[in-house]
Amino acid sequence: MSRLMELVKEAPVHERRLEFKSFPVADNRLVVEGWLHDERFADGYHWNGSARPAGVVHWMCVRLLVGGWPLSILDAEAEMPNVPHELCPTTLDSVKKVIGLSIAHGYSEEVRHRLGGTQGCTHMTTLLIAMGPAAIHGYWTQLSRQPRPAPQSLEDLPGLAAVINTCALWTEDGPFLTALRETMGGGPKE
Repeated sequence: MSRLMELVKEAPVHERRLEFKSFPVADNRLVVEGWLHDERFADGYHWNGSARPAGVVHWMCVRLLVGGWPLSILDAEAEMPNVPHELCPTTLDSVKKVIGLSIAHGYSEEVRHRLGGTQGCTHMTTLLIAMGPAAIHGYWTQLSRQPRPAPQSLEDLPGLAAVINTCALWTEDGPFLTALRETMGGGPKE
């Protein structure tokens, strides 16, 4: 049992779910669909003291058309089936600010720069940041559906630069790159 979960004595009061799906389309592109769903499981009160019932608070979607390499956002759209304020949908078009953005090193910072704060919707920004890695995984999954010749060098691996130094296992001298170099016959990095 988890040490922290042993502290829990009540049912959850809130849940946030993020869900991503990648759909192949023509010309080696993908439509990546992301959903953010916030739900309160407990009644509460608004800042002004009025009652706030439990229920769905945010339910929104962003769809990105991605393709090319480096993987880039070719088109974007958003919808908000359920939001807490009638003015929230006025931010829908802010998602267009990411068109042309490469999903590579610096992606999250650039999304924050283009949509963060008063530039858009904080929930849509959160969703878009999480969609970057989901798009990369979808793209690699799509590419892996067809056999390809074994790479002769690390430079032959599309998207490798997107994962180098992103975690302890993908460091330049880490276990994954070491194994790749050895598999390719290049031996350990000198």
